[in-house]
Order: sequence, then C-alpha cells, then structure tokens
Amino acid sequence: MIMSVSLKKVAKGTIIVFIGLIVGMLLAFIGRVIVIRYITQSEYGTFCIALALLNIFVIISTLGLQEGVPRQIAYFRGKNKGRKDYGVVISSLQIALVTAVLFSSLLFFASDFISIKFFHNPELSLPLKIFSAALPFLALINILTAIFRGYGKIDVKVYFQDILRNALFPLFLVVVILLGLSFFAVLYAHVVSIVITCIVFAIYTMKKTPLLKAEKDIDPDPMRKDLLFFSLPLLVAFMLNLIMIWTDTLMLGYFKTSDIVGLYNGALPLARLIPIALASMVFIYTPIIAQLYSQNLIEEIKRNYTVLTKWIFVSTLPLFLIFFLFPEIVLDFFFGPQYVQADIALRILTFGFFIHTLLGPNAATLIAMGRTRLLMWTSLAGAVLNVVLNISLIPLMDISGAAIASGSALALVYLILSIRLYQLSEVHPFTKNYLKSILTSIVLMSVIYIIAKKILEITFWMLPILLILFIVAYAFSLLLTKSFDEEDIMMFLEIEKNTGIDAPRIKGILKRFL
Repeated sequence: MIMSVSLKKVAKGTIIVFIGLIVGMLLAFIGRVIVIRYITQSEYGTFCIALALLNIFVIISTLGLQEGVPRQIAYFRGKNKGRKDYGVVISSLQIALVTAVLFSSLLFFASDFISIKFFHNPELSLPLKIFSAALPFLALINILTAIFRGYGKIDVKVYFQDILRNALFPLFLVVVILLGLSFFAVLYAHVVSIVITCIVFAIYTMKKTPLLKAEKDIDPDPMRKDLLFFSLPLLVAFMLNLIMIWTDTLMLGYFKTSDIVGLYNGALPLARLIPIALASMVFIYTPIIAQLYSQNLIEEIKRNYTVLTKWIFVSTLPLFLIFFLFPEIVLDFFFGPQYVQADIALRILTFGFFIHTLLGPNAATLIAMGRTRLLMWTSLAGAVLNVVLNISLIPLMDISGAAIASGSALALVYLILSIRLYQLSEVHPFTKNYLKSILTSIVLMSVIYIIAKKILEITFWMLPILLILFIVAYAFSLLLTKSFDEEDIMMFLEIEKNTGIDAPRIKGILKRFL
C-alpha cells in the first residue's frame, strides 16, 4: 500500500514538474535562439563562458544545500522530528545568504584575472562583473526552491524557477532588439530577469507560507553544523559534476576560439534536453525516497526505482531518437546551417546523456540514503577523466573531442553509481520487462533509420511523422512482448487522472497483455 501511495505521489509530482520543465526549457530555448541570432558567434561564445562561470560560482556558494536541504527536511519529517526540519530551513537561508554575497564579491574582483590569465580574453571581464550581481539572487532562488521541495510543494518551482525567470529573459531581449542595444544589454537583461524573479519569489514566500515565521521555542543554530556536514560532500560532488558539464566549454575557450565555443554550444543545450524526464521525476523522487528510507522500507524503494526507471526510459526515447539519428537536420532548423558542423558532437553528447537516463535515478537514491560521500568520490573519478580527456582530445578533434570527453565521463560516473547502489541495497532497474524494452527500441530504431535514409530525403518537418511511426511500432512491440507490469497500469491511471485524459480502451488493452 505504501509503495502504491509513493508511486502515485511521484507520478503526480513528475507530471507537474515535467510540464514546468518543458515550458521553462522552451522559454529558455527561445531566449537562447534569440541571443544566438542577435549577437555574433564570438559574443555568444563569451556569453556561454560567463554563464558557465556564474553557474559554477552559484553552486559553490550554496554549498550543496540544493540537494541536502530537501533530503534532510523530508528525512526528519519521516522521523516525525518537526523541530529539526524547521532548523534546516532557517540554517540553510543563513548559510546561503552569507556565502552567496562572499562569492559574488569574489567573482567581481577576480574577473580580470580569470579573463586574462585563464581564458586569454580581456573582453570576458566585463560580462563576468555584470553576472556577479546576479549571483546572490540566483542562490536565494535555488535555496527557496529546495526548501519548498523538502515539504513536497513542487508547484512553486514551476511558477518561479521554470516559468517566470525563463519568460522574463526573452521579454527583455525583445526590448534590447527593438532599441538596437549592444551585446552588454543582453547580459543586463539576463541579470534583471534573475533579480525580479528572486524578489517576487521572496515576497510570495513571506506572504503565502508559514515556513519562515519565527518560533520562539526552536533554536535553529545546532542545525547549521549538521546540515553542512551532510551537504558539503554534495557540494564537492556537484562541483565535480559541473566540471564534467562545463569543462568542455571552458577548455574549448582555453585551447580554441570563441567561435568554436559558440559552435559547440549549439549542440550542448539540445543534448541537455535528453534527461528532462529524469530531472522532472528526481525533483519529487528524492524527498519521497528519503521518507521511505527513514522508515527502512527498502523493498518499496526497490520497486519504485524499477517502475520509474522504465517510464523514464520510454519518455526519453523519442527525443533521443530525433537527436541521435538526425543531428544535422535538428541543428540546421534551430540555429542555422553554420551550426551543422556540430552534428557529431550532438550525437555523442546525446548518447552520453541517454546512458544516464537508462540507468535511472541512482544518484538521487544514494542521496536519499545519505550516501553523499560515495557520490563525491565517484564524481571525482568522472571529473578527473573528463579533464584528462578534454586536454588530450580537444587539440586533436576540436568539438568532437570535447563531446567524447564529456559523454564518456558522464556515462562512467552513473555506471559506477548504479553498481555501488546495487552492492549497497540490491536496487537496480534491469528487470526482464525493462531489458525487453531496451532491446526492442534498439531494433526498431535501427530499422527506421535504415529505411528512412535509403528511401526518403529527410527534412525537419518529416521528423514528427517518423517519430509517430516509431512510437506506434514501439508500443505495439511492447504489447506483443508483454513488457508491462501491474504498476505500469497504476502509473498510467495516475497520469490519466492528472492530465484529464480518459482512455478506457488503452487501459483494457494493457490489462489483457499483462
């Protein structure tokens, strides 16, 4: 019964977060396309490097609290220790505000050194100074989101982090274009969108929720040490993950020119769309699994992991199919013919991110179980491999070398995490039905690609038709191989309930093929 309730909670939360992510990423993607088409490729490369450094500094300033806070709040709530979860809330805000201001100042004053000594690009200095002003506001947005996440209030993330922030940036960009302003106005537009989002989010938090209201009998001070002890290994892990995500961009900036960086960052944002379904699920999954773990319900965790991973795989497969099989057409459509040269990089990065989703929410499960140091050491191995491969391959292979480095490191990290998760708790996704789903998809993908390439001259507008054919054939093959479980019916019913879709015929078919 508990497993059923937890699965329903994850399904409902995933739908909400997924919709928010889709809308948010679409808005962010619109902003990115506007930026690419308004400024030069060199300026876009500078923008990407500055944005990468801003994200790195934000992650450092939050000290791993973005994942530590929701886990600790959910864990203490599962143990019925309400006083401690309040201490986590207050302590996290105190820590984050102080460190964010410090790192904002550091980025501002170190901008000249970073630009000249590391990137050999003096023009990067002013963008870094401009972005440094956004750092405390962005850190506060992340911490407030983490607090609400711990209490299962996931809709606020959709409102503020996904929609409001990503909607404001393209709106301000339109003003920049209409006024014919310079490249620096694009940077200011990005900063202002973050500041306004933070202010509105903070006002909402103070007026609409009781989370931050003082309680005289609760002293949050003792929680700062415990919270930092739990979260700091996550900081190291996230920093190392950022190295894997951003090292390719930064190393290309070091070894090559801004033009090459801009070219690579046509492929990278597209590849990062691959784990969107997994990211949607993990947002609500981690606190729910933390509560199950606090009650020692390991069997429920195992079944949740298995069922949810299969659904994430099925949800991710269509997007992977488009990006992996037809990268030239996708790049040409979104960014123009000058970005088609990034087709191999897109294919490699897409495959790396797909391996991540194939293995399921291994990192989130380990965080829920409190294994933050394991995450840290595994991330270290991946980061070292990533740096070594980037240094070795970029001078020889340009953006393809950077893609190989990042894709290989990403796949290695999540493979190690899956192995260790199984060794610790016997949690894994590879049931007979899941393996049948994977093999079926490989066969169908190969057949569709060969037929399409030999018979048709593929354009972007034909991809949706090919995608629909693949989905229909894939669903039919799953029915014939009986690759569904009873929990799949439950998940379908929950999705049906939360989306308003009524599909009795599909339910009847699924039940007959169990």
